[in-house]
Amino acid sequence: MAERFEIVEKALRRMLEEKKYQALKDLLVVMNPADVAALFQTLEEEKIPLLFRLLPKELAAETFVEMEPEEQELLIQGFSDNELKEVLDELYVDDAADLVEEMPANVVKRILKHADPEMRQSINQILRYPEYSAGAMMTTEYVSLRPTMTVEESILRIRRQGIDKETIYTCYVTQDRKLLGIVTVKDLLLAEDDETLVQDIMLTNFIYVSTHTDQEEVARMFSKYNFLALPVVDNENRMVGIVTFDDAMDVIEEETTEDMEIMAGMLPSERPYLKSSAWELFKNRIPWLLLLMVSATFTGMIITSFEDALAAQAALTAFIPMLMGTGGNSGSQSSVTIIRALSLGELKFSDLLRVVWKEIRTAVLCGVALSIVCFGKIWLVDHLLLGNEDITLMVDLVVCLALLVTVVCAKIVGAVLPMAAKAVHLDPAVMASPFITSIVDALSLLVYFLFAQTILGV
Repeated sequence: MAERFEIVEKALRRMLEEKKYQALKDLLVVMNPADVAALFQTLEEEKIPLLFRLLPKELAAETFVEMEPEEQELLIQGFSDNELKEVLDELYVDDAADLVEEMPANVVKRILKHADPEMRQSINQILRYPEYSAGAMMTTEYVSLRPTMTVEESILRIRRQGIDKETIYTCYVTQDRKLLGIVTVKDLLLAEDDETLVQDIMLTNFIYVSTHTDQEEVARMFSKYNFLALPVVDNENRMVGIVTFDDAMDVIEEETTEDMEIMAGMLPSERPYLKSSAWELFKNRIPWLLLLMVSATFTGMIITSFEDALAAQAALTAFIPMLMGTGGNSGSQSSVTIIRALSLGELKFSDLLRVVWKEIRTAVLCGVALSIVCFGKIWLVDHLLLGNEDITLMVDLVVCLALLVTVVCAKIVGAVLPMAAKAVHLDPAVMASPFITSIVDALSLLVYFLFAQTILGV
């Protein structure tokens, strides 16, 4: 696929240089809007408006939705009033609302000026809902049917209204805007009689969300139930819109990207990597780096406080990196597993004791296996093969016992912290690798030196 895209990009650039605009148009009209938008990202800014004007009206609007905010703003500023109105007329309401949220105030003012009154009202309605809620991501364009309509009347209504709706496969049965049931086009087409009433074939045991439901919860419902669309109701159970599958996919991508960035110790970024400047990357990364650097000073303080022990048993120093690294890795394994389970709704804070008990059992098994291998490696390689006389059986025992306890502590910390974060309404991803590693590093050193003092008397 990447090779094919590269070939198309080269062909497009060649046609641009040779000014073969009709050939360019013929190439673009058979492409998917997402691919056209991706091609535009590879071009110089001054060439994008020219190519965009070659697109048919419907394809132009679909491509516009797929473009990055910077490119959208560039096009809007170059549009005539008629061109802007044509694009807006082809947009679905939720896409228009997203556009308004992304644009600066002067561009928003121009967009709203040229949007028709109905779209302007729908945009304002969507923008009133909290960010990251079902109301903010929904569209108000859906097919509604009355319960007393016949199958024949329903199909006729879908034909008349469907052209302006984002999806027509799932239709919503309402009475005075109250959501009563759901019926699919398949149900209507396979009904035994054209005179069958919608209320006789509609599904009344349906799933819906409220306007204030968190977007992550909405996305999880799409994943769990394989919905194509999900109805959104207000506090009085009145139908106000639907969330479609493509919007849920966008949320899943955004949330996954955000979690990955947080887990890697960065502030989330809303811009693609190649579109981000070095300064923006610096601002996203430096806060966590500063925090982790400061937290590492506690590790240094612990080592400093046990300088006498290290001087008495210099061999202990060689195993500090191994202990800290293994502890950090063990904590990261648990935290990633728990964060994933929390994001999928598999765990709640009430499961904390069950999680801790399971992690303790897992940690003991991992710790014993690691300690046995470590004991053999230290004695056979470091003592016998390399001839290090400072490594005695007691030193070996200290390292292995410290390793076992460190793994157990690390896995408990890695499991508990994300669940605690979730309980106080923080993103569990905050308690991921960098943060947990810093805590476990300090714990591993404390455990190590306490064993050294107890067993070796240093």
